[in-house]
Amino acid sequence: MKISNNRILSATILTLMVLLSLFTEDFTTIENLYDVINNYSMLMILACGLFIVLLSGGIDISFPAITIISQYVMMTLVGKYDIGFLGVFIASLTAGTLFGAINAVLVNRLNVPSIIITISTLNIFYGGLLYFTKGVWLYDYPLWFTQEIIFFKQNTQDGFEFGLSFQALIAILAVLLTWLITNKLTIGRKIYALGGNQEATSRIGFNLFFLRLFAYGYMGFMAGLAGVVQSYTVQSVAPDSLLGYELTVLAAVVLGGTSLSGGRGTLFGTVMGVALLAMIQNGLNLMGVSSYWQTIITGSIIILSISAAALGQRKRQGVSR
Repeated sequence: MKISNNRILSATILTLMVLLSLFTEDFTTIENLYDVINNYSMLMILACGLFIVLLSGGIDISFPAITIISQYVMMTLVGKYDIGFLGVFIASLTAGTLFGAINAVLVNRLNVPSIIITISTLNIFYGGLLYFTKGVWLYDYPLWFTQEIIFFKQNTQDGFEFGLSFQALIAILAVLLTWLITNKLTIGRKIYALGGNQEATSRIGFNLFFLRLFAYGYMGFMAGLAGVVQSYTVQSVAPDSLLGYELTVLAAVVLGGTSLSGGRGTLFGTVMGVALLAMIQNGLNLMGVSSYWQTIITGSIIILSISAAALGQRKRQGVSR
């Protein structure tokens, strides 16, 4: 099942690449591909975090608010104490992980579906953010945070600089860390087990609270990491910049074949889901499709992907009966 889903995704991406190459002039240019990688690095990072939560049998809708809060925390500290690049990471990752842990505690304590909990915390976190920040934007970053970081820098004949950007490097590290957790560490197998059958996982003796704490804490960690990337990319922090982004990330992960009921999914599929969604949005932009229609098309993709996932889940349940 997983292999066939990944093959379908790969074939779809290759077909889409060919079509976009034929119908747009700029899709295969280095400049466009470089921009796509940079602009969708945050999506990849957040998808890695949500992938872990979905595997555990939960769901997190609150991470856009956590990402924005992490941005405000780190950039406020930068403005007051000039904490430096390392301090930026420490502040943002700590804030994100703590708020993710709050979700885990609430899900475990209240025994309420995680989607209800995280929709609630999304509103609580965001409302608290607006109260404390008064909706003020943050910008005018220090010089060390505004300089472009490119590793293995190259130049095209037109003088365009490209290479391994800061955003891409962080996204790659996020994917590698998630791969390590799900494929090499014991806790990854336990998270798969938790999502597959919670009662059996409990009977075996696994600590369900610790597993949830890890899953939601990891989502918060990735939200903090995404906060650093987003601030570095756009050079500002806005309180409403990521509202609604949770559905885009969810669509990418579900497109990759991860089950909404938990216990099923691959990191490769998640990466392919992000790539497919990025290509679709970039292709629509290159073809001059208005932003309104782009939103409608993206929303339709979300509905189709989630509906297909739900249909597949019902079919599996029917077979198991």
